[in-house]
Amino acid sequence: MRIALLVALLAWPLAGEEMHLFVGGLGGEPDYETRFSSLAKEGQKLAGGEALTGAEATKARVLAAIAKAARLTRDDNFTLVLIGHGTWDGVNYRFNLPGPDLTDEELRAALDKIPAAQAVVVATSASGPVRDALKNERRAVMTATRSGTEKNAVVFPRYFVEALRDATADADKNEVVSAAEAFRFAEAKTKNYYETEKRLATEHAVLDDPNGGALAGRIAMARFGSVQKALADPSKKVLLAKKEDLERGIDRLKLEKAAMPVEEYRAKLTSLLVELARVSEEIEK
Repeated sequence: MRIALLVALLAWPLAGEEMHLFVGGLGGEPDYETRFSSLAKEGQKLAGGEALTGAEATKARVLAAIAKAARLTRDDNFTLVLIGHGTWDGVNYRFNLPGPDLTDEELRAALDKIPAAQAVVVATSASGPVRDALKNERRAVMTATRSGTEKNAVVFPRYFVEALRDATADADKNEVVSAAEAFRFAEAKTKNYYETEKRLATEHAVLDDPNGGALAGRIAMARFGSVQKALADPSKKVLLAKKEDLERGIDRLKLEKAAMPVEEYRAKLTSLLVELARVSEEIEK
């Protein structure tokens, strides 16, 4: 039984349903246009879901795509990744799109209609103020910059998408890259980029999570190995559902730990871990 590995698995439960939306914003120049579109498309290919890029990425279409997630429940997950240029006028943040830009107020109004847990990644320049604008108990917000005054083009989105195809981003080795792991991977890579290039860093990524990182840690962005294969095998979906129930049971037990005798807690935890090990081994067969 690989109990040590299974303990790492407990950091996140599989959601009932997941939706991912990647948006490549207005580039302004051919180089940026190509870069933003390719990153959004690659992110969608790796994580699944939908990508809007180029002329299709208008405010109306972005809001319509976000609105599709309103049917999700509190047991589901929704991820939004905005890649491109952003501006801040001292009051409002704007995500640059073909035609009218998308403001932080419009984005908040759209996201507030979604009951699911959310990871929102605003990978643009001047994105820092979005964290306060989008603050919500069911929403983790990641920005490429810590303030609206960091206005230069950012490299953070390049590394965030890289995290979805690089197994080293899977810090806890559970074959899943969570939103939090993708953020930490991109944050470290971005810092290393400026150090290697011997340039003053003009961007400092920030993760704002109402649960101290736990919310973003439970939202899966990419899967590898046996977990990825199991999702593609209909015969193993029942086992994945069982695994999810066990993981949530362990999460609940941890919350109740302070209210029960130590020996009782250990006995219940061991029982759940052993069953989780058995189910996980069945998934890997």
